[in-house]
Amino acid sequence: MHLGALAVFDPVPGVAPDDLLELLGARAAAIPRLRMRVRDVLLPVGGAAWFTDKDFDVHRHVRRVVLPEGDFMAEAARLAGELMERPLGRGLPPWQMYLLGSPGDGPFAVLVKLHHALADGMRAVAIGAGIFDQIASAGAGRGTVRRRPPVPPRSWLPGPYEAAGMAMGRLGEVGRALGVGASVVRASRLDLRATTALTARSSGTRRLATAELDAEAVQRIRRTEGGTSNDVLLALVAGALRRWMLERGDPLPGADPRALVPVSRRRPGGAATGNRLSAYLLGLPVTEPDARERLRLVRTGMDRNKSAGPLRGAGAVAVLADQLPALAHRFGAPLAGSAARMLFDVLVTSVPLPRSALSLGGCPLRAVFPMAPLARGQSLAVALSTYGGRVQVGLVADGKALPDLDRLASAVGEELHDLHALVPTVPAPA
Repeated sequence: MHLGALAVFDPVPGVAPDDLLELLGARAAAIPRLRMRVRDVLLPVGGAAWFTDKDFDVHRHVRRVVLPEGDFMAEAARLAGELMERPLGRGLPPWQMYLLGSPGDGPFAVLVKLHHALADGMRAVAIGAGIFDQIASAGAGRGTVRRRPPVPPRSWLPGPYEAAGMAMGRLGEVGRALGVGASVVRASRLDLRATTALTARSSGTRRLATAELDAEAVQRIRRTEGGTSNDVLLALVAGALRRWMLERGDPLPGADPRALVPVSRRRPGGAATGNRLSAYLLGLPVTEPDARERLRLVRTGMDRNKSAGPLRGAGAVAVLADQLPALAHRFGAPLAGSAARMLFDVLVTSVPLPRSALSLGGCPLRAVFPMAPLARGQSLAVALSTYGGRVQVGLVADGKALPDLDRLASAVGEELHDLHALVPTVPAPA
């Protein structure tokens, strides 16, 4: 359940790798969340809490790796996949950063790796942005900020009447969540007739592939066809999956694969830590041969999801998690992780990034390829972000299930080209 990003930078004369490594470590150490580690607590029973690591040493988390000669992006993606498959222990704050450099004076990259327990996608963006010059200098310019201490573990020792009231209130909410969640499980299906890699067993290995799309082309399609840019991107993923399945000789599934589309429930001024996620379920129309019709089906499905709200369908899982006590989490989490395959076939998420130009040590940021977590039983997760007029696509896959992941990444760009050619796009407003 690691998530992260591969940020690629252009070099600047006079900025040495050792200087960048020192700067990266100093800025990571200045982020309070990255000093937190998990520790079990006595109460509530089965619970755990975040504590500041008194023995924190940033050098245990930030490392430099020199890549072999060759295509930089190919080597960086290969190593990033290998690094993402390595587990993060609970004895240290669950994160790592790697400075990936070229043998010469070429581009370099920073791989940020976080466990999902440390932050959801929105919070991970805020944490990762702390390494950039613009964000770090803005934080330093605000002077001393009073920070609230970590919340101590709750001692859950209410009186008998208070406990009864709490139990009655939670039973109602959990019951409603269970009702919705049960309907999701009943409606879900795993078409085992399709022998595609999406149904393969997990091997624990990881592979990363990247692609870049023209953000303006995506916008032109959106202006003509309606909906949102995210609808267009979801349709591109559906079309790419169709191309990839047909090329590798896999039969198309009897039912469209179900995508989990995360939705942030985080609000401005809300809790800064933890996860505030729900999700939509969407059938990716890979069985539809027409690209424009695929886009229409995606737009219709997402409109239906938005009308129902993020706490319906797959969102019931998040609602249920919010209501269960710690002991139920301890025993239920492994079961829920194993059930992910029953609920959805592929994760597709959009990660928002700052629109302004960013840099590290004066070296301009070229691209950011986000990496979504891969749940047990899942073979593919797709994450997309927009920066510098380009949509960067990060595909994380089970390395043994999808050895041809690079071909799927290429299919995303081909799908955009063909869809853009079919759509009579309108010009951008003056």
